[in-house]
Amino acid sequence: MAQIVIPENLKPKDGRFGCGPSKMRPEQITSFVQFAQEHMGTSHRQMPIRNLVGELKQGLSELFRAPAGYEVILGNGGASAFWDAATFSLATRKGQTLVHGEFGSKFAKILGAPWLASPSVISAEPGTRGELVAEAGVDIYAYPHNETSAGVVTSVKRVSGADGDALMLTDATSAAGGIDFELSESDAYYFAPQKNFASDGGLWIAMVSPKAIERIESVAASDRYIPNILSLKLALDNSRDNYTLNTPALATVFFMNEQVKWINQNGGLRWADARTKQSSKLLFDWAERTEVTHAFVENPEHRSQVVATINFADHIDALELAQILRENGIVDTEPYRKLGKNQLRIATFVSIEPSDIEALIDCIDYVLGRM
Repeated sequence: MAQIVIPENLKPKDGRFGCGPSKMRPEQITSFVQFAQEHMGTSHRQMPIRNLVGELKQGLSELFRAPAGYEVILGNGGASAFWDAATFSLATRKGQTLVHGEFGSKFAKILGAPWLASPSVISAEPGTRGELVAEAGVDIYAYPHNETSAGVVTSVKRVSGADGDALMLTDATSAAGGIDFELSESDAYYFAPQKNFASDGGLWIAMVSPKAIERIESVAASDRYIPNILSLKLALDNSRDNYTLNTPALATVFFMNEQVKWINQNGGLRWADARTKQSSKLLFDWAERTEVTHAFVENPEHRSQVVATINFADHIDALELAQILRENGIVDTEPYRKLGKNQLRIATFVSIEPSDIEALIDCIDYVLGRM
């Protein structure tokens, strides 16, 4: 492998561009010190932590411009735990799912639970996407707002002509907090906080509509067996009291709350949306004018603004390029491991400075000129 040293004056101030756990802002870390000294290792059912959870819920309602009746639910586990919880606590007949990457396919498999009819799966090749369609008998329409594995975005919109009791479930882990949308178009907009919210794992959060709450209450009152950890009714009841069923990751709650406050103070979701669009545009414009690169997602309307996937010509080894960047302190630009494409996958989450994206591009150009 080529030993290439990138000049320091070209490097970004912060070299973290990962699409898994995201970059945390230094201010979040600094402000955590006092919180940790006073509250780490204390009961999550006492007022200091319940007040923190309450502040987070209020901040999320403000950020997402929550319509009347929408509530914030917090639960233990990540977004993958919510897939199971939704299958137990929301689905009653049959699901329809969009699958155009790794994460959409996982929920589709779970919706094949034995108490449900086999789901309708609308599949598309990674880098493209299909569209949900109205189907009689379907009571759950599920799709990823942003498919993190491939960098494909889907609009948050209700399915025209769907059954009146059908719920729209939006997997928003890598989109939430970085892409603007109207919450009224979804009944359960759920996510984990380790992407745009610059936090850690251990929680799922869902913005749920009155219709979803009604379904949660109805299923809980039925004779269906629901494990406590997967009961959205228990999660809802606990969240209304500003805590979770089991002890949450307090640091995760704190870091997320700091990020929500920061986004809201800067202009909310519209500000965050403009910032991630700016960063992703820098990458896609560069890919179009560079001879050995092109955007993996060909349709511009389907390209994610928070996860940019850039393909390279066959004679350029993208994995070697990512390794050289890593050796120079620029990390986590590798492609998604299961996609198997000759590409870089670069996060443009809201915490990432657009100026650092510009510096990253300069660094890639520098390495390409010497490989």
